[in-house]
Amino acid sequence: MTITVIKNADIVVAWDAEASRHVYLHDADVAFADGAISFVGKRYEGQADETVDGRGRMVMPGLVNIHSHPSSEPLNKGFLDELGSPALYNSSLYEFMPILRPDAEAVPACVEVAYSELLLSGVTTVADLSVAHPGWLDLAANSGLRVCLSPMFRSARWFTRNGHVVEYEWDEKAGQAAMAQALDVIEQAQNHPSGRLFGMVCPAQIDTCSEGLIKDSYAEAGRRGLRWQIHAAQSTVEFHEITRRHGVSPIQWLEKLGVLGDTSIVGHAIFLDDYPRVAWHSRRDLALLAETGTTVAHCPTVFMRRGIALDDFGRYRRAGVRIGLGTDTYPHNMLEEMRHAGYVARLMAESPRTLTTTDIFEAATTAGAAALGRDDIGRLEAGCKADLVMVDLAHPMMQPRRDPVRSMVYAAAERAVDRVYVDGRLVVADGTVLTMDYPDAARRLHEAQKRTEAAAPDYDWAKRPVTDYSPLTFPKG
Repeated sequence: MTITVIKNADIVVAWDAEASRHVYLHDADVAFADGAISFVGKRYEGQADETVDGRGRMVMPGLVNIHSHPSSEPLNKGFLDELGSPALYNSSLYEFMPILRPDAEAVPACVEVAYSELLLSGVTTVADLSVAHPGWLDLAANSGLRVCLSPMFRSARWFTRNGHVVEYEWDEKAGQAAMAQALDVIEQAQNHPSGRLFGMVCPAQIDTCSEGLIKDSYAEAGRRGLRWQIHAAQSTVEFHEITRRHGVSPIQWLEKLGVLGDTSIVGHAIFLDDYPRVAWHSRRDLALLAETGTTVAHCPTVFMRRGIALDDFGRYRRAGVRIGLGTDTYPHNMLEEMRHAGYVARLMAESPRTLTTTDIFEAATTAGAAALGRDDIGRLEAGCKADLVMVDLAHPMMQPRRDPVRSMVYAAAERAVDRVYVDGRLVVADGTVLTMDYPDAARRLHEAQKRTEAAAPDYDWAKRPVTDYSPLTFPKG
């Protein structure tokens, strides 16, 4: 057992258990061994096998990302930056994302790029919502991250024949079989020798899962002591589809099914019954989320691109709704996601006072940990996992550094991330990922995107070349 001590850190974002909050400690030490933190405070005087100079550094807890799609989203860069279906309320979910998809060869490159970006932005734990793919457990374990494998399954696929009507092709037996496969993957993750993999039950979307699949998956999660997550209230199309089928909002449909609760996460939860553009008659959803203890996985960046926003983070918090953060899209940069969460909330509320950086940091650490059922990550306290980040306070973009977390979130972002430890293992040093070849994965991803662009017309209802709906910024000369 090697005891590592970060000595004389300028600032440590430590956990004050009595006050139940993060605090700034100046000129402090952090010691860890065998994957766990043993000391956070002033003047560590115990044994040290390895001493890391903390001068000029801030030490903070690793960030917890509760909603991410590493196996597909990195490939969408350059395709979806400003793309949404005009006749489907500007969502890109139904017309474009199903046809701009990575082939099997591209998936590992997607995953490695996403995992690398996550580590470089200070993420130490990620919920990976992907369709199960070969080699997933090895990719997750080799990345050095703490990964909550969340294999998605569903009863139907969505598609459009004309760009303005969404249809669903149902196969409930296939949905049940996919759930069984997902539970097997989760069991393998729970038993993985790395000790860093765990699982979550994840029926994919409220509109693609049958009533039975939603209820069965929630019951199975309860039996296994697992968390449960579903995409819901994520588009105007979906809101209208659920009200057409059931006469209630998506959140109220989940309530009727009995699947809201403190072990449940709703991905996005933007289109509540009081969201202005849906013009629904009830006003119950926000209170339902709060009363049931359900967590919302908030991912502002992907919706910003489509002109859509949660209304608003601060309002949800004041109503008592639990919120964690995720990187639903590229880049998988959690620090930029935190910045966007603040700016979008203030824009929607038309007030800078709707939420604080404290709220945002808690969402990315302790709230995310609680959502995943963990009390041993997201904070720097003796007994917690040694998942921590060292930030270079001397980086020019951290200056001035009166409030270093603000300087990091609103200016420097990943550029100031120097070292990252997960389970006590150094996985990022000098801003470079040590566990994966990020540049090589990025090159492979570029080649994969060419294949995707060539194949897309065959899947498109109108057989269009990609440049028809996603033209380059400038024409080729």
